[in-house]
Amino acid sequence: MKFFKFIFSKVFLLQLILAIVLIFVLVFGTLKYLDIMTNHNETIVVPDLSKFELDIVDKKLEEMNLRREVLDSANYNPNYPPYSVLDQVPKPGKTVKENRKIYLTLNPSGYIDVEIPKNLIRKTRRQVEPTLIALGFEIGDIIKKPDIAKGAILELRHKGETIKAGDKLPKTSTIDLVVGDGSL
Repeated sequence: MKFFKFIFSKVFLLQLILAIVLIFVLVFGTLKYLDIMTNHNETIVVPDLSKFELDIVDKKLEEMNLRREVLDSANYNPNYPPYSVLDQVPKPGKTVKENRKIYLTLNPSGYIDVEIPKNLIRKTRRQVEPTLIALGFEIGDIIKKPDIAKGAILELRHKGETIKAGDKLPKTSTIDLVVGDGSL
């Protein structure tokens, strides 16, 4: 009985109303503080940086109060200038807060050099061609040469020069195959 009397007393009701008002003021104040500190609704549209070189990218991002970080170079793309932006995160047109990092993937200066594997000489053309294609090379001319082994690779050439196992050529280089014709 005393409990119900206390709950409906003026002192308890006044304390309860005061606690509810205080909680409301604290929550409202915290939300307003967070809006101000996090720059709520103040965003920047990310520009399209593709095909721009780093010095131009730096100027654009500095004007917009953004930062950049280069992730890595990708595979060479001949449609883009060397050392230009191939990809970016976040994508162009997205909105971000100021001082946000834009992550960039750059186009390298050229194709990577790939090593010519061992044990290609005296293997069949059918074995060698897929190996070279898988490494990123292109097969050029097939030159027939008198040899007892028909279809066997006698040598590899690039721009008329004989190449050996361990030599390095840029990816997508054209390699000519000298093949035995089985005439001896």
